[in-house]
Amino acid sequence: MIATFLPSAAQPSESELDGYFSSKPLGYTLGEQSTTFRLFAPRASSVSIVFFNKPEDAQGRSVPMTKNADGTWEHTEQKPASALVGTCYAYRVAGGNGFSGEAFDATALFADPYSRAVATKNTYRHESRTVILDPKDDEQYDWKGDTYVIPANHNTLTIYEAHVRDLTAHRSSSVKEKGSYKGLTEQGKTGGLRYLKDLGITAIEFLPLHEFANIELPYRDSSTIAKFKVFNDGNPQERNHWGYMTSFYFAPESYYASGGSLVGNGRSAVNWSGVDGRAVRELKDLVRALHKEKIAVIMDVVYNHVSDFDANPFKYIDKYYYFRTDAEGKYINTSYCGNDFKTERKMARRLIVESVKYWMTAYHIDGFRFDLATMIDRETCEEILREARKINPNVILIAEPWGGNKYGPDKFSDIGWAAWNDQIRNGVKGQNPKDGLGFIFGKHQGGNTKRSEQAFINGTLREDGGLFLQKEHSVNYLESHDDETMGDFIRLALGDCTMNTVITNLSKHAKLTPRQLALNKLAAMFLFTAQGPLMIHSGQEYARSKVIAGGNPNEQRVGMIDRNSYNKDDATNYINYQHALANKDLLNYYKGLIALRRVFPNAFGSATKQDIDFLETSNDHAIAFRIRNNSAVKGQPKTFVVVLNGNATALDISLPEGAWNVLGNAEKISPVMPLGVQSDKIVVPASSGVILAQ
Repeated sequence: MIATFLPSAAQPSESELDGYFSSKPLGYTLGEQSTTFRLFAPRASSVSIVFFNKPEDAQGRSVPMTKNADGTWEHTEQKPASALVGTCYAYRVAGGNGFSGEAFDATALFADPYSRAVATKNTYRHESRTVILDPKDDEQYDWKGDTYVIPANHNTLTIYEAHVRDLTAHRSSSVKEKGSYKGLTEQGKTGGLRYLKDLGITAIEFLPLHEFANIELPYRDSSTIAKFKVFNDGNPQERNHWGYMTSFYFAPESYYASGGSLVGNGRSAVNWSGVDGRAVRELKDLVRALHKEKIAVIMDVVYNHVSDFDANPFKYIDKYYYFRTDAEGKYINTSYCGNDFKTERKMARRLIVESVKYWMTAYHIDGFRFDLATMIDRETCEEILREARKINPNVILIAEPWGGNKYGPDKFSDIGWAAWNDQIRNGVKGQNPKDGLGFIFGKHQGGNTKRSEQAFINGTLREDGGLFLQKEHSVNYLESHDDETMGDFIRLALGDCTMNTVITNLSKHAKLTPRQLALNKLAAMFLFTAQGPLMIHSGQEYARSKVIAGGNPNEQRVGMIDRNSYNKDDATNYINYQHALANKDLLNYYKGLIALRRVFPNAFGSATKQDIDFLETSNDHAIAFRIRNNSAVKGQPKTFVVVLNGNATALDISLPEGAWNVLGNAEKISPVMPLGVQSDKIVVPASSGVILAQ
């Protein structure tokens, strides 16, 4: 039962809150004869731990905990690990939590913020219990010799951003355990592991895998106005699909485990998810399987805010300690997600750093992409890098370099982080498909010029007026989970449909027209011939379209393109491998470009600025450049020429002296078997490119 508003509590001073700190181990520590539980809650008046045999048990055994001088509360069970494995527990905190009118039940139970596995109830409250794991499943997993596979040279990375469920949820994947960690490991299926291997990517970046609040507020339920001062009239799906509402920073999302289900959703018999902690083993199995194929694993992590409407532990422990608040005690919300996590607080910083270290050691994670990273204070960012490199010197840390009304790719480059390069994204395809079109449409989006677009080729370096100290810090991309897919951006920009077009024949809509295909190929060639690491979003390789699926009676936009499908489940988001087959021309083009970077990494990705010079072209929307492959191995070309023609007319260009093998053109990419030979001059068709080698 959610209580009505509670009396305001006095807001403590920042100096008081900053003075609280503990270095003791938190969470539970299993021993041969006893098990210790410890929670940091320095301003609480009392803390109890409640033990349950099963998460769904209505009643449990409540035990008061003892407060230590450093602000931790602890309790030791005089029982060996074997007696507790498979059971669960939760905390109840009284006093000092800082409630000032929020609709929280002060007697509510919540799982340990250091939980390594969590069982959650399938409602928007996301009630939680910590599942106690068998040490063999948690700390003694058999990695069979597995280790990190991220290369020291990040310029060679081709990153594939993907959502675990989306990769295998559609029937065309032929996977048995659809939408799960386990399904992704199945061998020889159309979708999943074999598809990723055949594509040739070197890293996969998963959308959030931390346990998150899957279910949002009931749609148009006015009772939530009194509870949260929020009325949900914008999310008819009542779903958080992408995962950017983190609840627990050490536990894998249980919905992605085999047999995962959100049955109940607060409107029928309610189930619990994650009751046996199998997600822990299955995610480790997935990382091990990907590493075996030499695919590095990068996690998208959200440390700038926490879940909004669920029983989040930090809100119950101490609102003022863990969150940025205003003079009235209200959450500051520059994240636009309900709250801003106070990363600079000592124990908040400790939790973030320990979370990163835990995923690296316990799950062999190769790197991280940080959501709204400008909201994480600089000292915390520096400590993350310092501690992560102690574990794996090759670790990659990637910032989403905006959030909290700030923008700072350059600031992350200053401290040695990489960052998403939205400038190349906007320059190549455009900022929006209505009136912000870029190079591939023969336009200069925003303040871009031919010179700034040439700077993208070199890695958007600061010495060229760009953002980055070195190209390794520029993660070049054209599409991410946010906004329209690139395929839909091009469809909309060409006027082949609008955001309000109801698509009745999805297969016909998904199949690329010749013009759509040409623009997708040109954009891809620009991306893959620019220096630095790069990222593509899942489905970009076949111009995936996101069309809102039916099935929800509240949804008003069924059949229309969706810009941000964070709140749609499988039927809108999943990868349809039949559509990939229908657009195999583009799919094979991407495979060829990925292979090009693998065969010639020193030229495409790792070339220095001194290795590249730009050739003259006859117009403002064409870029031509020569790459000297000074580190070429025996038998490889010494020089490459790339021509990118963003014009709607063909381009005649003179070539440097000699015979040139064609490795790529408007039709195909073939890094090993030349497609023909050119000399003196070449005609590059409209909206296309060419790659030559000598």
